[in-house]
Amino acid sequence: MSAKRENKTGIVILAAGNSSRLGEPKQLLEFKNTTLLKNTINEALLVPNSIVIVVTGAVHETIEKEIDPSKIKIVFNPDWELGMSSSIIAGLKEFMVSAPESNTCIFSVCDQPYLTHTVFEELVTAHSKTKKGIIASSYAGTFGIPVLFERKYFNALLELDEQSGAKKIIKNYIEDSSLVPFEKGVIDIDTQEDYQNLIS
Repeated sequence: MSAKRENKTGIVILAAGNSSRLGEPKQLLEFKNTTLLKNTINEALLVPNSIVIVVTGAVHETIEKEIDPSKIKIVFNPDWELGMSSSIIAGLKEFMVSAPESNTCIFSVCDQPYLTHTVFEELVTAHSKTKKGIIASSYAGTFGIPVLFERKYFNALLELDEQSGAKKIIKNYIEDSSLVPFEKGVIDIDTQEDYQNLIS
């Protein structure tokens, strides 16, 4: 029983940015009768045997008022201005404390509106089937988030500098990586035009 309880998949949702190109917090944009961030959280919570961690930063006080902390863990990243790598590190540290015996962690963002629990689950399934240490999403001729990392890459993630993202690790260990198609992953919200195209 304890193994089932302890070996959870982490889902770290990176929501610390200030949405400078958008002009307002993208995390709180209305979508599907909720917000982009809450929608991502709700989908992550549907993944069996997972632990969901949200990393906040620029507008953390506003976000923390908006989301229910009873089912998720909220981590404030005071270094959010240094870029996404700092939020990856903050989220992963929390996961390693919360579930020290767990083996896999998925990193996600909150502005991919078509991200569903099925996408997360396909990453987990691909990891189980391929035995590869990294499972990334593929779209538009490239690969990226959401991406699953096995424990053996946790130290590399913790050592990311502000210029390097997780993509660097995937490229460095491409032979131990596998891709899962997520065609709509190419759609994210960076500008007002992106958002208007989404809701129109």
